[in-house]
Amino acid sequence: MPRTDFDIDLGSSAEVLPDDDIIVRKRFDLEEWCIDLIATQRPLAGDLRILITTLHISVELGRIGDYAEGIAKISIVMGDEPPLKSLADIPRMAEKATDMLRCSLDALVNRDVVSAAAVCNDDDEVDALYDQVCRELLTYMMADPGAIRRATYLLWIAHDLERIADRATNIAECVTYMVTGKLSGANRETVTSGIVTHYPTRTD
Repeated sequence: MPRTDFDIDLGSSAEVLPDDDIIVRKRFDLEEWCIDLIATQRPLAGDLRILITTLHISVELGRIGDYAEGIAKISIVMGDEPPLKSLADIPRMAEKATDMLRCSLDALVNRDVVSAAAVCNDDDEVDALYDQVCRELLTYMMADPGAIRRATYLLWIAHDLERIADRATNIAECVTYMVTGKLSGANRETVTSGIVTHYPTRTD
């Protein structure tokens, strides 16, 4: 069953903050390793796609870590303040976004383009939940100016969750490229000699 509660665990939020530094270090280590292999081994075709994909996915995971850190910081700032009301869609967004991330990484390990495509399709569900959260919170702010600060915090959390889902989608698209050599949608025209020159679609 999806979670419908919205509880703030300040202890867990504090534990997230130093983890972002670990992700950043691992990202740079991985990128250095990939660049060194490209420079010294001159990989071709499938091997080159694996390395290029790894470089892009390391960036995506780094940004996901940033979003997680942002959510944790907002949770700490909110502290023990009572929520505006039960917002079932934010926990649903969190559950769906983390599931998409998990599935996209499983697709990477298993080179599974079918699972990767399923992740891309799931992004619409998170977008719909995000739109619903925004409408509901804006309604609160218009009805009660005293709720603006708390509602704004929740809007930022929802924004970061939506972006995590987008990054998971980008990872899934990278998997499809790695396995098939083909890019989907708007990214397709930007491949030159097997090297992706513009990837992924969204970067904010």
